[in-house]
Amino acid sequence: MTVVDKSKREVSQIVLQKIPESAEITRIEFEGPALAVYTKRPEVLIDQSSIIADIVSLIRKRIVVRSDPSVRASEEETKKTVKETVPKEAEITSISFDPSLGEVIIDAKKPGLVIGKNGAVLQEIVRETKWRPRILRSSAIPSKIISHMRYYLHSESKERGRVLRNIGERIFRPTIHEVGDVRISALGGFRQVGRSAILLQTRESQVLLDCGINPGSVNPLDAFPRLDVPQFDIDNLDAVVITHAHLDHCGFLPFLFKYGYDGPVYCSDPTSNLMTLLQLDYLDVADKQGFIAPYDQKDVRSCVLHTLPLRYGAVTDISPDIRLTLRNAGHILGSSVVHLHIGEGLHNLVFTGDYKYGKTTLLEAASTDFPRVETIITESTYGAPYDVMPSRVVAEEKLSTVINETLDRSGKVMIPVPAVGRAQEIMLIIDGYMKRGLMREAPVFIEGMISEATAIHTAYPEYLARNVRNSILHEGINPFQSDYFTIVEHPSAREEIVEGEPSIIMATAGMLEGGPIIDYFKRLAHDELNTIIFVSYQIEGTLGSRVQKGLGEASLFNNEGKMEVIKVKLQVESIEGFSGHSDRRQIINYIRRVTPRPEKVVVCHGERSKCLSVTHFLRRRFRIDAVAPEILETLRLR
Repeated sequence: MTVVDKSKREVSQIVLQKIPESAEITRIEFEGPALAVYTKRPEVLIDQSSIIADIVSLIRKRIVVRSDPSVRASEEETKKTVKETVPKEAEITSISFDPSLGEVIIDAKKPGLVIGKNGAVLQEIVRETKWRPRILRSSAIPSKIISHMRYYLHSESKERGRVLRNIGERIFRPTIHEVGDVRISALGGFRQVGRSAILLQTRESQVLLDCGINPGSVNPLDAFPRLDVPQFDIDNLDAVVITHAHLDHCGFLPFLFKYGYDGPVYCSDPTSNLMTLLQLDYLDVADKQGFIAPYDQKDVRSCVLHTLPLRYGAVTDISPDIRLTLRNAGHILGSSVVHLHIGEGLHNLVFTGDYKYGKTTLLEAASTDFPRVETIITESTYGAPYDVMPSRVVAEEKLSTVINETLDRSGKVMIPVPAVGRAQEIMLIIDGYMKRGLMREAPVFIEGMISEATAIHTAYPEYLARNVRNSILHEGINPFQSDYFTIVEHPSAREEIVEGEPSIIMATAGMLEGGPIIDYFKRLAHDELNTIIFVSYQIEGTLGSRVQKGLGEASLFNNEGKMEVIKVKLQVESIEGFSGHSDRRQIINYIRRVTPRPEKVVVCHGERSKCLSVTHFLRRRFRIDAVAPEILETLRLR
């Protein structure tokens, strides 16, 4: 008998002593970060919920009750029962299943009616079908990526079950070493922006925080995290935690599965969907541009199969001596500040990822309150003394002014945007300003991956800023579905848009590097009545950066594949203040307001000079131990 089997047997004995025989327990498994109790009569434990609560307090492990597969009704029978049991007023839009978890997933426009008073409707579904209902609010805009991920998890439920059991046994294995050393190794994203990756090691565990790429580099030593170091052992990696879906933080993750990683990936629910969307888009771009990606779609699917999404605030065991909690980072939808509680109070580490310490139209400001903090790892993208952005109000007013001036002279406005985050922020601002009469009403054409990213945003209104959330959930108004917005379904519509009335065009990509915005640029750049507005950072060398600096002519391929010289005569505007990153003041204020006060600050995710500038300021002003490690450097935190 292995030590894991012995541990499972000991826990099982406690559970069996507390649960009445009438529940008919069939087996008990470690599954992911929870103890799964399989029963032929799950309704017994639902009716007597205090039993499970008592066991949880005794064994200090999260417990989930699952019905034994042998007693579950068929999926067709269950669908019929759900439709007969749930009031029609709930407006169910879809019913799907996750056999690996024994869940029936019910999407409804009015989820409260699916739950029923005191959960009566849910209890009836469990009694009749033995499936455990998971209730979700129907998204106003259907998401293809969410549907595809559900379908894949359903079709691979047996493999998903194996993955969960394997993860559970690793998490709940008995500890071998006494609680002790805590170390972090800088594998990417230190004194640079891109390929974020931090290896956290204790005597017992190894956890990777982010696993990104540097899209601007072609040299593998600079493009990908330094996983070639001796301390990184993929076979002993307990978990990967992803802060958010941007490729510089998750773009290299599928590579781990290509080379044998079989462990969990933890992130928020929205990050799971957006991450898959952007990884698949990365492969599509690689194929179109003719470069070889370090992984393929099969590896992205493996990533989906191993991802365990978490809610903000949920405390989760991820190894024998580490507990994880995610909190809002305010950067993009689902972005997370990571809190790691190590060794029953030995050390508490906070990793900010990318964060915005300031409320925006789309998201609330990053969280600053934690149970304990000894070390904080912070980004410093805009950490130089001159990196002070205008207020959101000033940025919004300038955007409105530029758009109004362009429309008044019968021009067209182009806004190149990244599909995730910035696009949705600008959509909300335009909709709000037009509704309040502060911006001239005009058609807003939206093209590219923006639509799918926006659909994912509407699926998670609880992650959005309070005003937007309330508008969607309580007022029944979805600002992403404004009458001002028209989704461009096919490139054939572009000619009519270009030749038509004054309008606003939002399309990917944000730096004029590929995407539908290029075609609009070729058609509109010659006319000085038109305006292009840059609302995101333009990396040096990109077409966006060159246009921003006054490029007079651009050489671009036309539809026949021949090089064509485009005269650039349109007005060029750059508006700062819409960044999802904190500026210098916000970084300093965030560190100052984190409670409790950290003992050590590690600075990363910024150009060398910016990392060092933030480090020196924190040392001088706050008298705090601040460091900015180099790539491949290892720090002992405890």
